Amino acid sequence: MYPLRAKDVVVVLDCGSQYTQLIARRIRELKVYSEILPWDASLEEIRSKNPKGIIISGSPKSILLPGSPMISKELLELGIPVLGICYGMQLLSHILGGQVGRVGLAEYGRACIEIQGEGEGLFKGLPKQFNVWMSHGDTVVKLPPKARVLAKSEGGLIAAMAVEGKQIFGLQFHPEVVHTEHGVEILKNFVFDICQCEPSWNLGDWVDEQIKEIARTVGDGKVISAVSGGVDSTVAAVLTKRAIGDNLHCVFVNNGLLRLNEPESVLSVYRDKLDLNVHYVDASDKFLAALKGITDPEEKRKAVGRTFIEVFEEEAEKFGDAQWLLQGTLYPDVIESGHKGKGASVIKTHHNVGGLPEKMKFKLLEPLKDLFKDEVRAIGAILGVPRSILRRHPFPGPGLSVRCLGEVTREKLDLLRRADAIFIEELDLAGFYEKVWQAFCVLLPVRSVGVMGDERTYGYTITLRAVESLDGMTADWTYLHRELLDKVARRICNEVHGINRVVLDVTSKPPATIEWE
Repeated sequence: MYPLRAKDVVVVLDCGSQYTQLIARRIRELKVYSEILPWDASLEEIRSKNPKGIIISGSPKSILLPGSPMISKELLELGIPVLGICYGMQLLSHILGGQVGRVGLAEYGRACIEIQGEGEGLFKGLPKQFNVWMSHGDTVVKLPPKARVLAKSEGGLIAAMAVEGKQIFGLQFHPEVVHTEHGVEILKNFVFDICQCEPSWNLGDWVDEQIKEIARTVGDGKVISAVSGGVDSTVAAVLTKRAIGDNLHCVFVNNGLLRLNEPESVLSVYRDKLDLNVHYVDASDKFLAALKGITDPEEKRKAVGRTFIEVFEEEAEKFGDAQWLLQGTLYPDVIESGHKGKGASVIKTHHNVGGLPEKMKFKLLEPLKDLFKDEVRAIGAILGVPRSILRRHPFPGPGLSVRCLGEVTREKLDLLRRADAIFIEELDLAGFYEKVWQAFCVLLPVRSVGVMGDERTYGYTITLRAVESLDGMTADWTYLHRELLDKVARRICNEVHGINRVVLDVTSKPPATIEWE
């Protein structure tokens, strides 16, 4: 991200929270540029951004343990408004002379808070009581000198604080998540009333500046684009073509892990509608051989990543001196792989992040790595990417290998492909496809007894998964009509020989992830 045309900047100090980029995204939605820096960024680096405000993120760490993220007290003497969220509030309290501890009451999930006093500052214009999203075991048990309580939780714990005489604030809850009522209003109050920012940044400016940055970075070099047909890789390719023209060479790899009829439909869009120079490679045998005998999901991702690079290195030889590998990596991929902030927890490795080998012939070009899916779709619309691509649900880099639990075989992939196509077709016909964030089938590594036509069957089980989300960081399962589920289940069992049972996943994220592996 390059805020060359943004008047005001808010710096987000990342202490390893899974929600750090979500904070930055919420600020950008207010048309104020936000930039993420690690918690141990130097005072000089932070000052060089000329921030109008600083936000300190949450963290999986505890301030009570050595080695936890820490900031300089000098940062709090710059006269720049500071907001600490969750761990950030505990950190501020600790630095300023307060006390953080455990009181036997942890708060996870929804909680009701009550504003103390008149509700000025962060809570201007908000009701006396409302629900927020908590996620903490430690808590501020004693405020630092000159600090006062702004809000308390229903359990009597300090939910928000402010330091008198300084523009320093703390929230024990997460205003950035959708589960917090009035979270956007709280951030608005901080950004506009307290930090005095002006809305001066938008995605259109980002596109212009990113095109310039790609052109500057690549120069006269050649780029190999890893296009898959998904929103991310497609937008990355179109964006890069705008920057470097014919020096972009697109390679579409059929890894044998794609959805039904996907290679044909994707190639048609790329060549006929986007005028991309696409080289098609059928490497399905190679990928399936690399996955043979592997059941662990992390090992699957790594096997796909290694094979992916091997194929691209082979293809690169055909394009001469290609130096760059373009990927549509997004921020959720980065943070779930634990690669963004120091102290971040690894949830799963993504093939285009942690699954790539340490040594490879290419330098990576990842122009979308600071963006969320909805932002990428908006950029795609600006660039003229067809709606048939933009409306597509997210699809994992390792493809169906992570939706085929246990060992991956051609037989099981074929079953999964056909079942998934039925589910998506019926969702679309019922008007649900564009209403959900992501929907797909999972093939379970178990067989069960069934009966069809008075005959015993012993078939696989398919799980239906449909979720609603704004950013992929949290997700709720989607309520689908009984009639729709019944039709999908009957069609799968009747049309896909080898499947005799269909079940529904009704687990949200957290505690689950969206994908099963």
